[in-house]
Amino acid sequence: MRKIIAIGGGEIGRPGHPVETTGIDEQIVRATRKGRPKVLLVPTASGDSELYWETFKEHFGGRLGCETDVLWLLRHKPCDEQESRKKILRSDALYVGGGNTARMMRLWRRRGIDVVMREAWERGIVLSGLSAGAICWFKYGNTDSRKFANPDAGLIRMRAIGLVNAALCPHYDVEESRKPDLKAMMRRTTGVAIALDNCSAIEIVGDWYRIITCRAGAKAYRVYWSAGEYHEEPLADDGARRPLSRLLSKAAVRID
Repeated sequence: MRKIIAIGGGEIGRPGHPVETTGIDEQIVRATRKGRPKVLLVPTASGDSELYWETFKEHFGGRLGCETDVLWLLRHKPCDEQESRKKILRSDALYVGGGNTARMMRLWRRRGIDVVMREAWERGIVLSGLSAGAICWFKYGNTDSRKFANPDAGLIRMRAIGLVNAALCPHYDVEESRKPDLKAMMRRTTGVAIALDNCSAIEIVGDWYRIITCRAGAKAYRVYWSAGEYHEEPLADDGARRPLSRLLSKAAVRID
């Protein structure tokens, strides 16, 4: 069964920051259906941050009882294509970290990682991640990648792997530019976007989805234009599974 858990944002315990996403991360572990699953961190978007890896080990290894590993693609003796494929496909779950989505997608495509990620999805390995690691599974993302070089740059539409025929917008409640930029982006994009607050996630299993939250007030929305009107519809977070086709078909199934 194909499984994706995409998280809008939050912390897993960096020094000086709280642990915020445990409730969602527990669902990632549960989705593997393993007692001690192998969870692989892919920190490409953060530039292969060593701190991210240390924090991940403490959180998923120490708190959640997983066997952890990391896929280095930029630093720390990067894995070649054969070793990368082996690490990805022997995992029970993948966790893609946040950071620069554009840099990550360029490198993945150059190294064929996007193709292996699709193979992992087809094999039923749980695909998960936060921010850039949520965007990557969708058709498009609303990303701030240009801000890494120019803090005044606006958000852009970024093409991702396309396992889900929708756009994805993270950090919807905590970054002021997200809402107006997504509204403008969706005027040019046929179909729907899923907008996720920090500490909210969408879980997609086969042809069904549900919204998971781990903080009071965290929300998820379906966003689209129809007949010249803009729609921002809250998605129920009652734990019930609902048809994915219904979520994606309000404006159109196809995304250009």
